[in-house]
Amino acid sequence: MGLVRAVAWWAVMGWVQRAFPGVPSLTTPALADWLSEGNAPLPILLDVRREYEFAVSHLPGAHRTPNREAALVLALDPHQPIVAYCSVGYRSARLVAQLRQAGYTQVYNLEGSIFRWANEGRSLVSQGQPVSVVHPFNPTWGLLLRPGLAVQPPQEIS
Repeated sequence: MGLVRAVAWWAVMGWVQRAFPGVPSLTTPALADWLSEGNAPLPILLDVRREYEFAVSHLPGAHRTPNREAALVLALDPHQPIVAYCSVGYRSARLVAQLRQAGYTQVYNLEGSIFRWANEGRSLVSQGQPVSVVHPFNPTWGLLLRPGLAVQPPQEIS
């Protein structure tokens, strides 16, 4: 399954890059380093997933921001570093493109998003408590997660 997952990740990353060629990305190790070193200014984390996905788990300190309008409501400084993520990076790349078009200068898409973050064993929370699972979006996309990381069965959580 490891080889299949690796090939699937290669295809997904290519798909996101082709769909959003001008969107800058940030790797999960680079974000982890940035957050752990505490170098100011720290980025604002925007989770672009649906409410029920966010409820299962998210990156510590993330704001659920499903669209451009929700992001603009946060009234962030256009020069504040922002990192957006979703399941694999497609929805967040779309938001990053929209925010860049709206004048935000330091906005990045988290490469591989929460799936890659979770696959690397990085910190996740739900209601302020550590968790070790992720909403898989659907059974097919959930195959990109290491065994044991996907909530089973995938379901909407209010």
